[in-house]
Amino acid sequence: MQSAKIEQLKKELEVIRPQLVQHALYNSLPNLQKLQLFTTYHVFAVWDFMSLLKSLQQKLTCTNVPWMPVGIANTRYLINEIVLGEESDVDEDGNRTSHFELYLKAMEAMGADTTVIKHFIERLRSGENIHQILTTSNLPAEVEAFLQYTFEVIEKEPIHVQAAVFTFGREDLIPDMFIGLVKDLSKAYPTELKTFKYYLERHIEVDGDHHSHLAMEMVAELCGDNDLYWEQATEAAIKSLRYRKRLWDAVLAVVL
Repeated sequence: MQSAKIEQLKKELEVIRPQLVQHALYNSLPNLQKLQLFTTYHVFAVWDFMSLLKSLQQKLTCTNVPWMPVGIANTRYLINEIVLGEESDVDEDGNRTSHFELYLKAMEAMGADTTVIKHFIERLRSGENIHQILTTSNLPAEVEAFLQYTFEVIEKEPIHVQAAVFTFGREDLIPDMFIGLVKDLSKAYPTELKTFKYYLERHIEVDGDHHSHLAMEMVAELCGDNDLYWEQATEAAIKSLRYRKRLWDAVLAVVL
């Protein structure tokens, strides 16, 4: 029953998902300079993925002391398994790192500008409110809107909606042809793109396969047989993909 519901949700996403996977942006990054620019936008999507992940962990498990059991053990396992891989994976040299930190390392290696994202993180470390930061950071409007929607979901939406946005609106949208483009570019820039190429390959290996299955199982667990929950999950996932498309449209306008 629930697997059929997942398939129905995925079918409904076809109204928008192909526009992302086949987006013209991926064919508009023919050199290192344009790829550098792409990462200065994309890094915020990598970061907010981690924020959604930790919100799910906080709500589906007990992160407080004294400890007490929370929710369903299978759902706790699913989210903790994903957190383990995303927050403490390995880089190309076998050192433990989060996928966000790995992405930053890849940006630095290719010579991309990390000033904006690092300043953003420093303001968070200092205790500033996320919404205050977003409205005063001079981020591109589409980046701000993308992040504002994420935190609207985190702060206001029920857990099954958060899980759906996390699962279907995030990082399984990188097509094979983009991977191929980066592999081709890495032949000309082997040192600069070594880490970024590894990040993409690791992303496909871990996020695109194992984690995506765990995340879909999590959505199925949380929505259960509740038709309203499935409708809400579908609507939020589609909305998230629309925000991602606006983000990609903005990057395309900059790199052309």
